[in-house]
Amino acid sequence: MDGYVSGFLFFLLPFLLSPQLSFQELIPNQTNVMASLSRTLNQTSGNTSGQDPCRWKGVTCTKGSPSQVIGLSLCDLGLSNTSFLRYVCSLDSLRFLNLSSNSLTSIPGSFITDCGKLENLKLLNFSGNKLSGMLPNFSGFRALEILDLSYNLLEGSIDLGLGDLVNLRSLNVSFNRFNGSIPTKLRTPAALQELSLSHNHFQGTIFPGASVYKNLTLLDLSFNQFSDSDLHSIANLSKLEVLILSSNKLDGEVPSSLSRLEKLHWFAANTNNFSGAIPRGITNHLQVLDLSFNRLNGSIPPDLLSSPNLESIDLSSNSLEGPIPVNVSRRLFRLRLGRNRLNGSIPRRIGELGELQYLELDGNSLEGEIPLQLGDLVNLTLLSLANNQLKGALPKELGNLQKLVVMKLQMNQIDGSIPDEFSGLGQLLTLNLSRNSLSGAIPSSISNLINLTVLNLGCNQLDGSIPRTISNLGNLMELQLGNNNLSGDIPPMPGRLSTALNLSRNNFGGSIPTTLSLPLLEILDLSHNGFTGRVPDFFLQMRSLTHLVLSYNRLSGVLPKLPPWVTVDVAGNSLRNDTNSAVTAAPRRKISTALIVAVSVAAAVVGSGFAAAILIFVASRRFYRVEDETPQTGPQSGDDLPQIIEGSFLTEDRSHRSQINFAIAIEEVSNPGNVLRKSRFSTYYKAAMPGGTSYCVKKLNWSNKVFQMGNQGRFRQELEDLGRLNNSNVMTPLAYVLTADSAHLFYEDLHKGTLFDFLHKGVGDSLDWPCRYGIALGVAQGLTFLHGCKQPVLLLDLSTKSILLKSLKEPQIADIELFKVTDPSRSTGSISTLAGSVGYIPPGNIYSFGVVLLELLTGKPPVNEGIPLAKWAQSYATRVREWEQILDQSICHTLLGVQSQMHSVMKIALSCVNQSAEARPKAKNVLRMLFNAR
Repeated sequence: MDGYVSGFLFFLLPFLLSPQLSFQELIPNQTNVMASLSRTLNQTSGNTSGQDPCRWKGVTCTKGSPSQVIGLSLCDLGLSNTSFLRYVCSLDSLRFLNLSSNSLTSIPGSFITDCGKLENLKLLNFSGNKLSGMLPNFSGFRALEILDLSYNLLEGSIDLGLGDLVNLRSLNVSFNRFNGSIPTKLRTPAALQELSLSHNHFQGTIFPGASVYKNLTLLDLSFNQFSDSDLHSIANLSKLEVLILSSNKLDGEVPSSLSRLEKLHWFAANTNNFSGAIPRGITNHLQVLDLSFNRLNGSIPPDLLSSPNLESIDLSSNSLEGPIPVNVSRRLFRLRLGRNRLNGSIPRRIGELGELQYLELDGNSLEGEIPLQLGDLVNLTLLSLANNQLKGALPKELGNLQKLVVMKLQMNQIDGSIPDEFSGLGQLLTLNLSRNSLSGAIPSSISNLINLTVLNLGCNQLDGSIPRTISNLGNLMELQLGNNNLSGDIPPMPGRLSTALNLSRNNFGGSIPTTLSLPLLEILDLSHNGFTGRVPDFFLQMRSLTHLVLSYNRLSGVLPKLPPWVTVDVAGNSLRNDTNSAVTAAPRRKISTALIVAVSVAAAVVGSGFAAAILIFVASRRFYRVEDETPQTGPQSGDDLPQIIEGSFLTEDRSHRSQINFAIAIEEVSNPGNVLRKSRFSTYYKAAMPGGTSYCVKKLNWSNKVFQMGNQGRFRQELEDLGRLNNSNVMTPLAYVLTADSAHLFYEDLHKGTLFDFLHKGVGDSLDWPCRYGIALGVAQGLTFLHGCKQPVLLLDLSTKSILLKSLKEPQIADIELFKVTDPSRSTGSISTLAGSVGYIPPGNIYSFGVVLLELLTGKPPVNEGIPLAKWAQSYATRVREWEQILDQSICHTLLGVQSQMHSVMKIALSCVNQSAEARPKAKNVLRMLFNAR
């Protein structure tokens, strides 16, 4: 595993180390070359200073006199012009050249010709640029040993460009658009030791193509479209140490020949279509095995978990059955067997695994009692036994797990009381014991769990009163006590309760107490109790409240007029509104009464030595759904069509000018059946022109928007300014039409849909992490462009619904207006108040972009079950080791490189959603941070 984590970094060390400090002069011709290079670079990057080139940042020289330049690291300088390369190729002593993390769009032919003559050049790194098109022919680079072209936009086949690289030892072309099959045209394939083709469009079979690389130690083919069903030839690659086949279309059986690869210590083939039984012996030499998210069946081989080298195994989300093997490696720190069909009892010998940190057995059919021996797992941080058929009492020995961060035992048949010994779980953040048969009182000692953020004891048989010490849980954000037999007074609640407080279906009575006046709380459910009297006015001061459920109590009197964003359910009471009309239920919105438990557990191997990071979020929340509104269909009659006052083109493109017919477009816009989508300030229509081309027409209604009417000449000028915006990631209009009550802006209709559709509605192809990262970069580039415009620009609603996708890696920002077109005096609040959808508030483009990043990272919508995504993510800001848990499990559990990059982007997202606007980074800094995350 260490080899995989550090393999490429090892070869990059000359760039990562400080340059040799040479106080000797360079040989004369190199002095002139470096001076010219300095002048070229200083025009844009300021990378060089001082008279001694060997002391410049990124320059490595030989020792002695005269010195020679052997290494250049020109990474992350924002370079887009390739003119400097002619000087680089004049350094005939050059051994290492790092041009990563720039904005180069091509490798010029002159570079291939000139630098191809450098007889000593061993390392060439173009990763993290914007290179596009076909792969150049590197035939002249015969000394090259390491070539890194990852994180670009290159496409086509890679065979033809690499044939003459006779000394190539390491090739990384991951995160591109290459297709075809595994390259086989290298003249000396035996030299290649590391081959990474991940995150491309390669397809076909892996063998026999890969068989030519007899000396491979690392082979990463993940996130492609390989479809082999016979991988037994893998045994011919006898030197393999790391084999990553994740996220392909591989099927058939897992090859038993893996057991013959004595040097293989990491094998990941998760997220494929493997079926059949797991072959015996494949873990004989492995340290890490990941076969999760396949279709494996049968029982777990008795010896699979017992290999003495095994440290991490993930078989989750398959169809495995039978018992958990009794013999387990003492070196295991991660055991993931969740979401299978395993039965039998939990082996007591698991309690002997002193290194175990993550134990996930949820979603099976395990029976019997929880072994008290689990209390000996002193290093355990995650215990998930949820959704099984476990019975008996909670072992008090679990209170010994002082490093435990998450305990999830919900949806079992556990009975008895909650042990007082659980008060020793001082590091616990999440405790979920819901949907069991627990009885007795809630122990007051539970208030000792001062780090707890989520406490879910709902759907049990607990009685008595809520401990008065509950207020000591100063970090608690969510408290679920619904569906029990609790009674008595409701004590003061923790002041930081913000996500939800559920006391429904208990035996509380009397007036609703002031102890429930919680300024940060968003969801309060008091339904199905015996509360009497009036609905208190303090709900009006709960500014964060979004859902208030008071149904089926004995309340009477006038219902206070709550803000329009608060969904209220008061069915089954005797309430009336301020017009003296009876109130029954909240209009247009309905609230389901089912508790939905969201179980999301993951753990990832991070870094050498198997250091681990984990991020846990498991909560039971009420699910709130807004009913869809059905629009009227059918066009307006010709007499009802609005009269065109003015129409004008903003583009010089003749094809668009000849295609767009303003009158027909207005007819199309008048038909509600042509609605594509709606934003807060606009409605988008599809308008088909007589020539067969369709356009997207954005309609701005004066009557319900905050746009100035005033001088039409001024408005026309503003629209023309908008049309002159020129950025590939910004949606700019081609033409406009003005009517008496609206403006219509015409755009190309080239989009596959909104980012929201792809992330949350399952529209189109699924978005893997490279696509999501590319989208994040594109939106950041568009946002940086808009923030730098001379004409002030207002993003009225930056959200995943206003980000349109031309392709899976080409986003465009929509809902853009010029600031001078808006009139704050006509709105009910400030423009900044208007510029944000629910879930993207507090306002501000950077904050909204942070929410977009969180959606890309987690796969969750901006408001999930009534809970703002940003607020939820912020609760984990300081708990980095748990971040894995909130990342989208369908994309983050495969490669360490992906996990590491997602962690970097998570840091950026959290900085963007900082509650302090002053603390949020500027757009250009966000863009730079995203580039650095590559």
